[in-house]
Amino acid sequence: MAFQVSVFAENKPGKIERITSILAKHTINIRAITINDSGDYGIIKLLLDRPEDGCTALKEEGVAATLKEIVAVKIGDKPGSLHKVAAILKDHAINVDDAYGFTVKPHEESVFVFQVDNPKAAEKVLKDAGYQLLADKELYLL
Repeated sequence: MAFQVSVFAENKPGKIERITSILAKHTINIRAITINDSGDYGIIKLLLDRPEDGCTALKEEGVAATLKEIVAVKIGDKPGSLHKVAAILKDHAINVDDAYGFTVKPHEESVFVFQVDNPKAAEKVLKDAGYQLLADKELYLL
């Protein structure tokens, strides 16, 4: 199972720099990042090459960080690819709490990362549909 690090952060200048400086000091690589604004505070979601170490380093520096279980699936980098995965999840009543994606090979392959209410069920239905899920080590080293 793969994990992302979620950071609860005050929405003010310098917050991202503080987080990235901690990760850089511990030679932890950021594979993907999303930042969600929610007024005075927001959630920063980080896909790291070493999520457990990253979460520990952030906590030790006083940053509110947690590990969240995620599902990462390879999809085509073409129109309709994400729709097919979303339809499978909908058909099995799996709710997507959060998601983001990135291209691995332009016009060929992308990875989509889901935070869902039932990760094990999401993995099963996507595997059953023929999708390749990324193991944690594969995902962190992309």
